[in-house]
Amino acid sequence: MARETTQQAFAAAWAEGGLVIDVREADEQTAGHVPGARLMPLRSVPARCDERPADRPVFVICASGNRSRTAAYWMTSRGIDAYSVTGGTRAWAHAGHPIAAGHHEHAA
Repeated sequence: MARETTQQAFAAAWAEGGLVIDVREADEQTAGHVPGARLMPLRSVPARCDERPADRPVFVICASGNRSRTAAYWMTSRGIDAYSVTGGTRAWAHAGHPIAAGHHEHAA
C-alpha cells in the first residue's frame, strides 16, 4: 500500500524544497503544475523511478491522487521513500497554492 501525505504536510515539504514528481502526462503538466515538479508519466515510472535522487523523500502528485498512489506504491516497493499527495494538483490549486504553466522539467 502506498503511503500518503496531506496537502498541508506536502505544502510544508514543498516550501522546504521537497522533490516533487508529477506522474501525469506532459500535456496535463504543461497546462498547470506544482512549481518545480519533475515530469515522470505514470507509464514510465516502473522503468524510471530509480532515476530520482536517493537521499531524500519523493512526493508524487497527479491530478487527484489516483495515479500518484500507484506510482508511490511502485517506488516504495523498490525501497524509495515515496509519498502520494492526497487530492493531487486539483486540491493544491483549490487551496490557493501557486501553479506554474508551460514548460515542464523531466525527472532526474
